[in-house]
Amino acid sequence: MAEPTQTWLTQEAFDRLQSELDELAGAGRKDIAARIEAAREEGDLKENGGYHAAKDEQGKMEARIRDLTELLKHSTVGEAPEANGVVVVGTVVTAEVFGDEERFLLGNRNLADGSDLDVYSAESPLGAAILGLKVGDQASYTAPNGKEIPVKVTAVETYA
Repeated sequence: MAEPTQTWLTQEAFDRLQSELDELAGAGRKDIAARIEAAREEGDLKENGGYHAAKDEQGKMEARIRDLTELLKHSTVGEAPEANGVVVVGTVVTAEVFGDEERFLLGNRNLADGSDLDVYSAESPLGAAILGLKVGDQASYTAPNGKEIPVKVTAVETYA
């Protein structure tokens, strides 16, 4: 199994995700358990839509709890890295991608919640191709369809 990736988060993002985890693992679990029990008391589980819907929701909630637990366990909390012209996790990058200008955050999608910025992880093909590049540097990556996509970094900013 691959080693979990360290994720950088602002204190605000960490607190927001921790609050969501606490809610899901506490009141959320109690609520879904009560709904499952109420649906179970209706009788025949085979044709009980409420029961199956509640069980599906429980599965999704437990998956989110696992995701949040792992993310928070393997996160580094701090200020956004100061932009110094080099692409690092936690910076906002402007790049020419296949001839189109794109502006995005290199990091975790949970970090930019509520922002209109697109987010690419450092492990994505684009993120891996530009990580460590300086403004003006060029690289390329292979898209899922097999096409080679050229990328030129045009700006690197501190995430605010």
